[in-house]
Amino acid sequence: MTANRSTDINLEPNQAPAIAFVWIWIAYALAIAAAAATLLQPWVALGDSVLLRALVADIVATLIIFGFSSAFANASFYDAYWSVAPPLLGGYFLLAQEAAIEVRSVLVLSLVCAWAIRLTDNWARGWRGLTHEDWRYVDLQVTTGRAWWLVNLLGIHLFPTALVFIGCISLQVSLNAGTQPFGLLDLLASLVGWSALWLEYTADNQLHDFKNKPDNRGQVLDSGVWSWCRHPNYLGEIGFWVALFLYAWAATGTLASGAIWGPIAMLALFAGISIPMIDKRLAQRTGFAQHMKNTFALLPFSHLKNRAKTESQ
Repeated sequence: MTANRSTDINLEPNQAPAIAFVWIWIAYALAIAAAAATLLQPWVALGDSVLLRALVADIVATLIIFGFSSAFANASFYDAYWSVAPPLLGGYFLLAQEAAIEVRSVLVLSLVCAWAIRLTDNWARGWRGLTHEDWRYVDLQVTTGRAWWLVNLLGIHLFPTALVFIGCISLQVSLNAGTQPFGLLDLLASLVGWSALWLEYTADNQLHDFKNKPDNRGQVLDSGVWSWCRHPNYLGEIGFWVALFLYAWAATGTLASGAIWGPIAMLALFAGISIPMIDKRLAQRTGFAQHMKNTFALLPFSHLKNRAKTESQ
């Protein structure tokens, strides 16, 4: 089994990105249409649970994207789903719950939409077309062999869909008719959320600029926000989901809504899976071992320790 995951479609280099995005639009339009049609089916009532109905529709949409991923032999068809699903779920939660438009709901949806636009745009500018696939998927295909289709379905598509949905429990709670008035916890959630968004935006732009300079090939990015944190983009992403949890907490005044599992799930994903995979890959680069000693994977404290050690010498 080869690591070259190209399709059978013959594309000219200058046409490849444009045609690829046409297929992405088609795939996501069909996925959204299928999800909407699912919500209209009587059997999806599921005890009138807004969350359960949304989950079923979310899974249906994911399966549509999986169909396109399989047809084009490119699991990166799914990559944008991470950022596309939350604003759609938020819109459904708001309509299905018939909740009044309040300051909190405006702040929550504004943050989610800004996050979704930024993250989707960052994915789009890095995706080079139908012959380009995330290196992690390529490695998994090689290592799993004939079981790749199952790993692709469960691990690449349904697993992240489940994680994002768990994170969006906070969104459902915060957009419902809350028992608590708008207050300081909402302001804290906004501060955390927009700060996290700024960190992601800054980190991704610095990484994009670094990768686009030929002289940096094989080098380690250790400047800007990357000088004190090895994975500032992941730190920002976790911060975004923490902000949604804080909004849910502000709306209910309690931690018993299930919203806390969102940031816990995201932290487990990035700290337990994504970061170890990337660190292992980057370990081959000159200077990365020293960079690991100088920084924490997520929390920005080690640079202060190292600075104090340097000044004492």
